[in-house]
Amino acid sequence: MRIIDFFDQGAALYPDNVAFEDAAGLYSYREACEQTHGIASALACNQFGKGTHVGILAPNSCIAYIALLGVFRVGAVWIPINPRNPVAVNADLLDRFDGDLLLYHHLYQREAKEIVAQVPTLRAVCIDGESHFESSLPEWISEADGYFPPVDHTPDDTLAIFPTGGTTGPSKGVVITHRCTTTSFANFYAHFHYYDNTRHLVVAPMTHSAGVLGCLHFARGGTNVIMANVDPGGILQAIQEHGITHLFVPPTLLYMMLAHPDVERYDYNSLQHFLVGAAPTSLDKLKRAIKVFGPVLTESYGQTETPSIVTAKAPWDYLDAKGNIIESRLKSIGRPAVFNQVAIVDDQVNPVETGVAGEIAVRGELVTPGYYKNPEATAEVRKRGWHLTGDVGVMDDEGFITIVDRKKDMIITGGFNVFPNEVEQVLSAHAAVQDCAVFGIPDEKWGEAVIAVVQLKPDREATEAELIDMVRQQLGSVKAPKTVELRDDLPRSPNGKVLKIELRKTYWRGRDRAVN
Repeated sequence: MRIIDFFDQGAALYPDNVAFEDAAGLYSYREACEQTHGIASALACNQFGKGTHVGILAPNSCIAYIALLGVFRVGAVWIPINPRNPVAVNADLLDRFDGDLLLYHHLYQREAKEIVAQVPTLRAVCIDGESHFESSLPEWISEADGYFPPVDHTPDDTLAIFPTGGTTGPSKGVVITHRCTTTSFANFYAHFHYYDNTRHLVVAPMTHSAGVLGCLHFARGGTNVIMANVDPGGILQAIQEHGITHLFVPPTLLYMMLAHPDVERYDYNSLQHFLVGAAPTSLDKLKRAIKVFGPVLTESYGQTETPSIVTAKAPWDYLDAKGNIIESRLKSIGRPAVFNQVAIVDDQVNPVETGVAGEIAVRGELVTPGYYKNPEATAEVRKRGWHLTGDVGVMDDEGFITIVDRKKDMIITGGFNVFPNEVEQVLSAHAAVQDCAVFGIPDEKWGEAVIAVVQLKPDREATEAELIDMVRQQLGSVKAPKTVELRDDLPRSPNGKVLKIELRKTYWRGRDRAVN
């Protein structure tokens, strides 16, 4: 099964149900299905058929979602392009991941022009036709056949290339196939409720988890209610007004919703699964969320390389027979999902005993083939048949896993991955910087905040604001440090390597885990 097959099943069984709804209007499954056929035909007629690489630069919207389904129908490969990224980052992704076509919304015409200027082999087409500098998708559709016949495919054909954060260089591209996507869907269907006529609120960026999670609702005629902007108060209101049954947010957005003055004002009885993921979540915040929203808080743990759901924790997993919270289960990431295997392993990839900390390892058809045109990076995370996540966890005798640390040098802030080396390389290019160390520290709002500890060259000067702005300009606000601490020297090992573990200790002292 492909994502477009799930959608077509919904269109066949529930043609009059609302498939997509946003502030501009709504589309039934019948209407959306016709649009996807037109888009697929238009792409194929212009030589962007199966196997071509297509990026979509657009806000969360019905038209962006339908364009994405058109890309899937023609058998093209989706390259998720986050509008929040700097233009240079998106241009680099499209260049290195062999982008052939950029579908853009008129609101991002300026960015599209800049991207094409940096990637001359790329063609750009405006999806809504209101403004364009090359072609418009509506024009293409008017010149193509209305129906697009099914394309030949195999489970191992590529659906998408998702970017990761950069580690020792540019971000890698994770190859997502139909096989691992279908396995991910099977895990969600096995552990959570996806009945007829669900109503899913798309609020996180569609280029993140929210876009693919919305596809879970297609087969039984569910509706995706789409919000263009992240507005905590608007989300609270939308749950009541639209009778939302399912939504996904990263922990930082959950915290903002709980802190909103109107959080107690609305009726949340429609909720079935309030999914929180992409980063560890505060236990205290989870308990408050259960009190506010009801026993509907749901978690899944996954990575881009193991899409979305390696482990699962439904509301009934952390409540006892009397409805009381079992705290040890609530703070966990759940138990292994049924369509993949999970083990806690040592450095030799041997399973450790129950209750002993080790690296979380995954195997099964959920695991993606690897990184696009990067076999060396793929080999680093694949050992003895397992995918190594880089997260350190402990499994109890009931199978519940709790993350206690992070083996790989990564920060998760607001649900987004930031690899310190990428930030360090930018800071090190400053004429006044001699050395630096970037890592994550606890933060109530973001889960973890990026901090940079910087050693300046003798007799040189730089301000905190200057260094933060330098990173923001090159990498965007998500990766920019929230704080820069200037020091005369940094702690080092005998061979001169900066000891981040010593720097981190000060900020994480007194906590039962070294990640948030």
